[in-house]
Amino acid sequence: MDRELIDAIRASAHLLGGGKRDHDPLLRMARDARLVLLGEPTHGSHDVYRERTRITQRLISELGFTGVVWEADWPDADRAGRWARARGDDDAESALSGFERFPTWMWRNTAVLEFLRWLRRWNESLPAAAPRAGVYGMDLYSLYRSVQAVIRYLDEVDPAAAAQARERYACFDHHGGDPQAYGYAARLGLTPECERAALEQVEELRQRAARDGDDAFSAEQNARLARNAEQYYRSLFGSRISSWNLRDRHMAETLEALLEHLSRRDGDARLVVWAHNSHLGDARATEMGEEGELNVGELVRERFGSEALLVGFTTYDGTVTAAHEWDGGAERMLVSPALPGSVEALFHDVALPRFFLPLRDPGEVLGALREPRLERAIGVIYRPATERVSHYFHARVAEQFDAVVHLDRTRALEPLERKARWQEPEPPETYPSAL
Repeated sequence: MDRELIDAIRASAHLLGGGKRDHDPLLRMARDARLVLLGEPTHGSHDVYRERTRITQRLISELGFTGVVWEADWPDADRAGRWARARGDDDAESALSGFERFPTWMWRNTAVLEFLRWLRRWNESLPAAAPRAGVYGMDLYSLYRSVQAVIRYLDEVDPAAAAQARERYACFDHHGGDPQAYGYAARLGLTPECERAALEQVEELRQRAARDGDDAFSAEQNARLARNAEQYYRSLFGSRISSWNLRDRHMAETLEALLEHLSRRDGDARLVVWAHNSHLGDARATEMGEEGELNVGELVRERFGSEALLVGFTTYDGTVTAAHEWDGGAERMLVSPALPGSVEALFHDVALPRFFLPLRDPGEVLGALREPRLERAIGVIYRPATERVSHYFHARVAEQFDAVVHLDRTRALEPLERKARWQEPEPPETYPSAL
């Protein structure tokens, strides 16, 4: 059965050889899409970032996409986006300096730096009245930084409203800027919950954003992030599924709000999204979905249907930038060859180094990809010693994604700040056999 399936994959796959027309099949699929979701199997593979960059450049330059949304917090990405839209005089590396929280390498790396410089050049080449392509964030970890951004904006436009915002947000002031400490104390009833105050601030800024343009909209998004982050950090000390679902609902809400805002400003907006496969593939096709988790891919499919294109990325082996534990240093680690029976091992047996595989209407033989198989997910933490338990789950890949990009061997993402642990030598050319 696998032999027949491998042959069918090889016949349906489009080889990615590095040429200008590599992604023509993907662009044809994206022609009517409002959202193109580009996943990643790890948070530290240079080749994945580079391939997403190549795809995104064509979506912007040929299909008119005007926003790239990262799995990053709004205020951090906003600084990079303003620079890309030629609204700052710093250099590209300074524009990424807002990414100070672990894992910094996710966005402070050479691949993102290259993309940001390209985006600035693209925007500078456009006619004066043309919409500029921006970079935005959709995650919700930056509770305190978003609160500060709201107050900073109001200080500039309405000092009385800024004073009221300070009063509303004062309940966050007793935890040393640690959102988890706030969440723990609020969960145990040891501190007043800030939910009502955060909600009031969102409503006030929503009314202002409707009339005051981009800066007010950004402030509204920071206020909404603070409200949702308040709920998220409280939920961390309850159900894991509840906190995951809160986070992905926030991301999906951000995409919808951004589409609405940009469409109101520039006409029909279209967005590219960069995030992990676990967020962008449809959760209903995975064992996590069966356990009650939802995600961005599921939510945008429900909201946008065929106007959302979900593209997953897979890799078989190589190296990856990751940490051994949360808040640990970036290390360049060997990626173990994928387990037998996994999606990645199946794609490895196709014997094409890099390919694009459309999965909409896959046909009878490729329909076997609608059956559950193991799939690997490496996050910011990688634990090869417990890989099966730590990094694999079952998924029906042809239902999870509309298409897959497989890069058989990938190399580690290069952080802008490379410390001793990351500087370990690359594996030998004969890895993993070392013959």
